[in-house]
Formats: sequence, structure tokens, C-alpha cells
Amino acid sequence: MNRRDELLTLPQVLEELGGVSRRTFYRWRELRHAPKCVKLPNGELRVWRSDLVVWLESLREAA
Repeated sequence: MNRRDELLTLPQVLEELGGVSRRTFYRWRELRHAPKCVKLPNGELRVWRSDLVVWLESLREAA
């Protein structure tokens, strides 16, 4: 994590992914195909922007 990294909310992540549905994202998590998430004590998910970028890069390399 770098100093300019930020925690994204799930709606922000879904928007970054072009409007992927919440249901699809949770399915990806179930299949272990989603970016790494941080689960807050209140149960909400967050994703570090850097983890999202790394995950997207890994998809590009696999394509």
C-alpha cells in the first residue's frame, strides 16, 4: 500500500468495473475470482485501490 492508496467502497468498485452488479461481485468472491477485500467490523467490504489495479492487471495477463 502506498501513501496515496485509498479504500474503495463496494459501490465504487462496481462502478470502476463498469457497472458490474453486486450479485456478480459476490459470486466472484464465492469462486475466489474477485480482488482482495477488507471486511470491516460492521461487515462492510472495502477494496484497496492498489489491490483492484493488481487484480485487473492479472486478468489482462491471463487473457
